[in-house]
Amino acid sequence: MKNEAVIVLGQKKLLQRLVPGLIHAAIFWGFLVLFPTIVIAMIGAVDKESTLPWLGHQGWFALMVDVFAVMVLAGVIGAVIIRKVQRPARFEGSHLGEADLILALIAGIVTTLLCWHASRIALGLNEWDPDWSPVSNALSNLFGDGGVTEVLERVFVWAHILIILSFLAYLPHSKHLHIATAAFNVYFGRTRARGRLEPLRFDVPEEEMRFGAGTVPDLTWKQTLDTFSCTECGRCQDVCPAWNTGKELSPKLLIMALRDQVFEEGPKLVRGEEGFEPSPLVPNAVTDNVVWDCVTCGACVRECPVSIEHVDHIIDLRRHLVMMESSFPTESEQMLRDVERASNPWGKPQTERADWAEELGVRVLEPGDPAPEVLYWVGCAASFDERARTAAQSTAKLLQAAGVDFAILGPRESCTGDPARRMGNEYLYQAHAEQNVSTLNDAGVTKIVASCPHCFNTIGNEYSDFGGNYEVVHHSELLADLVQEGRLQPESNGKTITYHDSCYLARHNDVRADPRAIVEAVGTPIEMERREERTFCCGAGGARMWMEERAKPINEERAREAAETGAETLAVACPFCTVMLDDGVKARGADMRVADVSTLLAESLSEPGGARSSGGASAPSDPPR
Repeated sequence: MKNEAVIVLGQKKLLQRLVPGLIHAAIFWGFLVLFPTIVIAMIGAVDKESTLPWLGHQGWFALMVDVFAVMVLAGVIGAVIIRKVQRPARFEGSHLGEADLILALIAGIVTTLLCWHASRIALGLNEWDPDWSPVSNALSNLFGDGGVTEVLERVFVWAHILIILSFLAYLPHSKHLHIATAAFNVYFGRTRARGRLEPLRFDVPEEEMRFGAGTVPDLTWKQTLDTFSCTECGRCQDVCPAWNTGKELSPKLLIMALRDQVFEEGPKLVRGEEGFEPSPLVPNAVTDNVVWDCVTCGACVRECPVSIEHVDHIIDLRRHLVMMESSFPTESEQMLRDVERASNPWGKPQTERADWAEELGVRVLEPGDPAPEVLYWVGCAASFDERARTAAQSTAKLLQAAGVDFAILGPRESCTGDPARRMGNEYLYQAHAEQNVSTLNDAGVTKIVASCPHCFNTIGNEYSDFGGNYEVVHHSELLADLVQEGRLQPESNGKTITYHDSCYLARHNDVRADPRAIVEAVGTPIEMERREERTFCCGAGGARMWMEERAKPINEERAREAAETGAETLAVACPFCTVMLDDGVKARGADMRVADVSTLLAESLSEPGGARSSGGASAPSDPPR
């Protein structure tokens, strides 16, 4: 209900872009206010001496009609200027002819309404004081009080009604079907964590099992409603990292293509036409490239004014391709095999998972050991990738310096399954999820800190579907709290730092302030233009880290934005971002260091091994293993 009030009535998402948002809001709010005039006109068409009881006699309502009718006309003019003069790229591929017709119909509706009111005032038929209608009253001077005006009054009211009825008849066959469906789509939109995917059920009878979306009947009812609700505004396309770097994927065109296939095959399926078989969505509606270009960053979902969940569509298309057709990019096959065989995408032995922690004396939680205050979930990247490993070591040192009781699972920690799930292999993901939940529950773990936003999102938002309910925080949140409490006391070195928001941290999970608090504590922050919830992806999400990239690399585009700030350091809070942006910075030849916020914080402590002596607890000299 809050979303209905804020997104639908308040037009919050549209107003993220102020001018286009105000234009749409003026038209939308105008029609809400003017809706009773439809009934009033229909009464007036039958009997020009009658009107809607009470409301039709109110001067204040007549004033609102004039004001909002003018607002709607101004909105139409503004929309025409944007579409015909500015011509933004996001409209590419939209049904612009339909939009022109709709705008003409809207202009016709409010123009005939004002002229009808003006002619009634001229004939003295108005039920309200004309001073309440400054616009209609001014227009009434164009009309006399004779027979011609009487005819025009009838022409205007019937023209008004016929345009409205034509608009309603045309609506279901146009892109403006969203007028009828958008409010419902917003109401049924996701209210749980944005980073969560709906799990497939493998514990139901075979005839009830669903393996993603291969044909139109495989789409969920919400996905079908999504396709009906698309406004073709292109806001999703405008922010899509894939589209912005020359890839084939456009979230807008994806939804439009699915809608076209639903419209084409839906009636035949409903009628149950004998011998009709629905065609595959891939490649009939969209190509393989469109499906695999997605980085699941969620920028499209956040931007969509009608709460279309594009990522869910793409993941379901991937699920069908992977699990039913064994069709996926060749280079990602090794990753899936390594996750299944070695429990990590790097294919390294599990016995090496805790090697990074040996010299630090970090406690490895063994079966039967008492649970720590905090379990540090290291993740595969920080365990096995040399560049990401530095963040794990820094985090461990900081927790020790602040006197936090923590431990790691070591070889018992397995891949959360995130890359397999985003790749479309739901079965492999669920196997790892169930195994990890069993391990965590057996260990009595209640609070988890994760360095990887993907692990953070999976354990915190998705493991509850498998019986895993924990308090999960990102390492930047915990470290920022320790700084605020005085248990860690960094000293700023004054160096300029620009912080890159991870999609799975800032957009999917609303963690934006804490990493910035760390950056501000250790240096001088400089912001990039695309930041916080409107950040630009590093290119690793959606298992894209293990796929070849076509066209312009996303990580190089983001590295360019970072370099243009002139900052000396690019701070990150994600091991995937560390790897991708370090590669991007090197590829562009930029003179910039890429480092995790934990590393920068560890380097800023006045005492190399711990917190300042004036505050905070020191780590035990020999923590129990």
